Amino acid sequence: QVQLVESGGGLVQPGGSLRLSCAASGSIFSINAMGWYRQAPGKERELVAGISSGGSTKYVDSVKGRFTISRDNAKNTVYLQMNSLKPEDTGVYSCSADARSSWYAPTLRSWGQGTQVTVSS
Repeated sequence: QVQLVESGGGLVQPGGSLRLSCAASGSIFSINAMGWYRQAPGKERELVAGISSGGSTKYVDSVKGRFTISRDNAKNTVYLQMNSLKPEDTGVYSCSADARSSWYAPTLRSWGQGTQVTVSS
């Protein structure tokens, strides 16, 4: 089983920055794609940023140029650097990882517990 532990959320003023981290642990054979999702108040959960095992990235249009997703494969960790934060960025951010616990196991999507990000003055 793969477990994800998130950190870095909090309360910041508009224009501020936050860096979210999500570390995978447990029985890990390999991790393919990883991503960050956001659940804003009154909105459906959306993929904010994703990164493949090879480092290819994608972002929702609203965060392009402000957010950067990266990963450290040696640490099984994915990061989300958030700059120039806006009130619209407020929400619960959850990380995901598509991982295999062994060569024989199927690839399953694991989720972190979610961390609150609030952008307000």
